[in-house]
Amino acid sequence: MPSFAYRAIGPGGRTTSGQLDAANRAAAVAQIRLLGAAPVEVRELAALASNDNPARRKVPGAARRAASKTLGEAAVLLNAGLPLDRALALALDNVEDPVVRADFAALLKRVKEGEPLSRAMAHNPAMFPPIAQAMAEAGEANGRLGSALDRLAAVQAQAEEVRSIVVSALIYPIILMVIAVAIILMMLLFVVPQFDQLFGQSADKLPPESIAVLAASHGLRAYGLYWLAGLAGAVLIARAWLARASTRAGADRLVLRVPQLGTLVRHIETARFARTLGALVDGGVQVPAALAVAHRTIANRSMSLAIGAVVGIVKEGGGLTRPLAESGALPRLAIGFLRTGEEISQLGPMLARLADVLDADVKLRLQRLVAFMTPLITVALGGAVALIIAAIMAAILGFNDVAVS
Repeated sequence: MPSFAYRAIGPGGRTTSGQLDAANRAAAVAQIRLLGAAPVEVRELAALASNDNPARRKVPGAARRAASKTLGEAAVLLNAGLPLDRALALALDNVEDPVVRADFAALLKRVKEGEPLSRAMAHNPAMFPPIAQAMAEAGEANGRLGSALDRLAAVQAQAEEVRSIVVSALIYPIILMVIAVAIILMMLLFVVPQFDQLFGQSADKLPPESIAVLAASHGLRAYGLYWLAGLAGAVLIARAWLARASTRAGADRLVLRVPQLGTLVRHIETARFARTLGALVDGGVQVPAALAVAHRTIANRSMSLAIGAVVGIVKEGGGLTRPLAESGALPRLAIGFLRTGEEISQLGPMLARLADVLDADVKLRLQRLVAFMTPLITVALGGAVALIIAAIMAAILGFNDVAVS
């Protein structure tokens, strides 16, 4: 789906800017108007996925962490009374990552030229996503930019921590799977062929399991490169297929229906959404605008579309909890927290608390998943190796019968 950068006149006559996804320019204009703003400029960002395109390039995790740290340092300096350009310049001096340094140097240059920080961030949405732009804009509007950047840095740091926990939890099972596949391939490519030469023309008289193992080894050696090429082609086709918005939404919807995995994904996405929405609301962003930004942080396309459809209802004054509950995108626990937050007028803190609860649940579920997967992969590896060895031993034990016949 195309991305559009925009400038608009918001409530009270102040200028707002940002980025959103829409099917076309008319749909983008409609989304901006739903937020209560009058669009002044709407332009489509380039659709080329290249490293030179700041809207599409990938930002490594180390760069994201460095950027979060730099924003936190700038917030401290702003709260100490330094002007924005001076705070950014001092924070920039401590940046070692070349990617982050270049991006913050460009940001500083635009600020010195007179652009507001939020609009300067909009030029590089990969490094400064919509939540950064929205929180900076809210801080500029209420005169508490330092506090807004401090809150933004905390949210980004927490998001990186959760991402690191997920990645770290999956490293060991992935290594086990790689080792298992490598051992089986080595046996089929180098060990089994030695017995294939031994049995020679009598191989068709061996036990069925031995014949199957020998055939697998022969097929892997003869057609392995073709299988590898076919697998690579299938992966490329699947990536192109999933790149389509409708297909991606359908695939993500199926993921949510998978037992255990679907719950884990839903909780991860809900925690990210809640933390972002809570930070925006606490930062002074109006709920409809905050919801429009927060739903874009959800990677699961099915959940993102369901929550995005609620923005218009919330803008019309329908409340937040009821339409989100009717969308079915969020778990029941989240709806309870949202309802309580609205009733006691503490939506931001309740969303932050919800994110903490879901993060703790995700950690527990990941620990259980790893505890289940590790012995399962180990047993599967041992079973596969044992089957190959048993097939070879059965052939050797029956070799005399083969020779006599």
